[in-house]
Amino acid sequence: MVFKRLLGSLGIGGPSVDTVLDPGPALPGHGLTGQVHMQGGDADFDIDHITLELLARVEAEHDGGESEGTVTFDRFTVVGGFRLAAGERRSIPFSVALPWETPVTELYGQPLGVVLGVRTELAVAGAKDKGDLDQLTVGPLPAQEAILEALGRLGFGFKSADLEYGRIGGTGQQLPFYQEIELTPAPQYAHQVNEIELTFLASPAGLEVVLEADKRGGLFSSGHDELARYTVGHHDSRDWNAEVDGWIRRLVEHRASYGSPAAYGHEGGHGHHGYGHGEHHHDGRRSGPGMGTAIAAGAAGLAVGVVGGMVAAEAVDEIGDFFEGDEDEG
Repeated sequence: MVFKRLLGSLGIGGPSVDTVLDPGPALPGHGLTGQVHMQGGDADFDIDHITLELLARVEAEHDGGESEGTVTFDRFTVVGGFRLAAGERRSIPFSVALPWETPVTELYGQPLGVVLGVRTELAVAGAKDKGDLDQLTVGPLPAQEAILEALGRLGFGFKSADLEYGRIGGTGQQLPFYQEIELTPAPQYAHQVNEIELTFLASPAGLEVVLEADKRGGLFSSGHDELARYTVGHHDSRDWNAEVDGWIRRLVEHRASYGSPAAYGHEGGHGHHGYGHGEHHHDGRRSGPGMGTAIAAGAAGLAVGVVGGMVAAEAVDEIGDFFEGDEDEG
């Protein structure tokens, strides 16, 4: 990547900046590493700071429909308080920890259609310029990958993934948005549900898994949603096929007469609210389900086949539009 933009507030002859991320996908809660390359301008400049912003393209639902926008979900100051001499080239390495809830953008190299970016802010003499924007690629944590692999082996297929502005009530969510992945049902569940939606909410302690089943209505009844939430450790060793199939089976076969409902719902973004029934954690604690989200992703068999190519192409278009539109704003 070339030095793309001069510091606009200082005009031609100002310093320029280019951030290069280390190759390979980063992981939620883990390190994002790379280097910020600087090129001095026509004169010496005192650099106040260089800051990295993490950006996400999110969807928001409101009375007028749905809209898309860009959300900054974290900031890191890489360096500050130094003088960059005229014409000087300087490279500054960095290593910062991504938020645990950072969305997953790819699985086994296949883009999921989620758009994240890293923007570099250069501040000189009180003026700030958002000078460089790079695509951020994030892979799944071990437990996320294990669950997605199990869904693939069970016959679920990837439908779509997006980021919804708002919060899922009753969970430990920290970011102002959450990732939804939608799955087409496995054949054994196709007569009972239209789709399964999944959200991961990671934290240092483990992973919250929020599931929603969009259930089919019968001849004389309308469809409805069932919700559930589970907690797993980051490095749990389980029979994930049996575990995940049990989650789905209980979710799909659940009836309103079972237990007393515990209310969880979206606060903000997503339009539908609902009630669900608590599910038992493996340590015996009981929790209510989170309002569903959609995380469909796949693995060894998650149908990245039929939809995969289309999703990859659309993701490239979206990323291009995202970066182009963002830079035009500057």
